[in-house]
Amino acid sequence: MALPTARTATEPVPPTPTRIPLGFLTPIVLGTMLNALNSSMLAVALLSIQKAFDAGAAVIWLVSGLYLPTAVAQPTMGRLADAFGARRIFGIGLVLVLVSAAAAPFAPTLGWLIAARVVLGIGTSAAYPAGMSMIRLWAGTHTGEGATPTGGLGAISAASQAAVALGPPLGGVLVQLVDWRAIFWVNVPITLTAMVMALIWLPADDPARRDTVTLRELDLPGMALFTGELCGLMLFLLSLPDHPRWWALAVFVVLTAALIWRELRAHRPFVDLRMIARNRPLAATYVRCMATYVVFYSITYALPQWLQQGRGLSESQSGLVMLPVAILGIATTMWATRLVDRGLRTVLITGSGALCLGSAALALFGSSVPIWQVLVIGAVLGLPNGFNSLGNQTLMYRTAPAEQIGTASGLLRTSQYIGANLASALVGIAVGTQADDSGLHLLAAVITGISLVLLLNAATSRHLRGAGDRG
Repeated sequence: MALPTARTATEPVPPTPTRIPLGFLTPIVLGTMLNALNSSMLAVALLSIQKAFDAGAAVIWLVSGLYLPTAVAQPTMGRLADAFGARRIFGIGLVLVLVSAAAAPFAPTLGWLIAARVVLGIGTSAAYPAGMSMIRLWAGTHTGEGATPTGGLGAISAASQAAVALGPPLGGVLVQLVDWRAIFWVNVPITLTAMVMALIWLPADDPARRDTVTLRELDLPGMALFTGELCGLMLFLLSLPDHPRWWALAVFVVLTAALIWRELRAHRPFVDLRMIARNRPLAATYVRCMATYVVFYSITYALPQWLQQGRGLSESQSGLVMLPVAILGIATTMWATRLVDRGLRTVLITGSGALCLGSAALALFGSSVPIWQVLVIGAVLGLPNGFNSLGNQTLMYRTAPAEQIGTASGLLRTSQYIGANLASALVGIAVGTQADDSGLHLLAAVITGISLVLLLNAATSRHLRGAGDRG
């Protein structure tokens, strides 16, 4: 059975801007920023948690305890949103966040705290795919299928970047004024606000949807294989800097083959490989998003480490130096929102070009470089974030099948987290435990090459015209 596609690679899409009511958009924005906020706040609380539980190196599992379930749960929650209703799944996700955030501070052991982070990761995974599904439905109902709610997409992108930027300073203040427990408690008022607003302003799901979908049609075997495959891949990538877990790579290969075999035979596959193969613009978007975040997270992980170990700055000073990257990323998202209706090619070329320039400039860094030059390069590196994030998100929105927008949105986030783990492995190999000038220069050469490929792709890809590019 062929699935309807929302756009084809050759069908032009009228880029009609659409304004979404603030009451509708706000709970979605609050929900989608929870994942990024909890990812970044933890960085400043790890030492306190390590001391509180006498945990040693095991405390790092608090990081993986969010990333691993998030990478798996994003498309799963998207599939559930497509099947049972986006508002329902959005609300269930918020309930999971509320329960885990309220319970985590009372964890008696580190193991219980990691379990709470896993539940937190699953809960925060619902908001983005469910939110995108509700936005798609709203746009189709109020303005027609050809319209793109660029303001709404830009707000979601900007909120996520703001959460990443504000997470460390907010977490630092909370840990200093209270203790590590406060980084969990801060989720409670945000989540309660989003829940109340969702009940008031988000439209109810179609009641008939619940009766038309069975557990068999959810392709639970496909979900299980996808979960195992992705866990194997991420465990292997996370182990590359130290002692590679080759068994995890073997698990990934075997489960990938099993997943392909299963999904090509499933009546309603969890990962519709035939649809992705037919929809080349969507497949290309996933690859482009993954490569973009390899570069982004490589900079995010490596530059603060180099500032502290190579340049001799303190943790707080290095955080302030990184602030232009985050602030400019938020500002350029608003700029990109205006440009995206003139053509996605322009947005992606701008983002990839700036990424190229900033990555190449890292090769000029040395331990004696003046701090003002570091700030300038930090600003240049912040420029592409808004363009690339909004460009890929909009392209996914325009090319994904209308009936699978939740699953497609989740897979976009999964590609982002795979990129993050590839970046972690790359930084570990290039920089190691001691970030010196030579390691930074090696990393700069690699990510500059990736950025050049992204720039060439943005300049030459034909499907960008079909997805709404004017020229």
